[in-house]
Amino acid sequence: MSKKNQHVVPHSGGWAVKGEGNAKASSVHSTQSAAESAARESAIRTGLEVFIHGRDGRIRERNTYGRDPFPPKG
Repeated sequence: MSKKNQHVVPHSGGWAVKGEGNAKASSVHSTQSAAESAARESAIRTGLEVFIHGRDGRIRERNTYGRDPFPPKG
């Protein structure tokens, strides 16, 4: 498994999970929800982040699974 943040992006016929900087998708899913689940599982295993993009390609959500470099203070 690569040590790259995971991006959920629009893809022809559905949604894709792509490692940061990769040209090819790691996996393709028919729904955004399924793609989010796959990206989350991968990020949890590797301790990285998931970026969820909207249909317009802009990041609409970001989740960190691992050591957050900027944790909020109590």
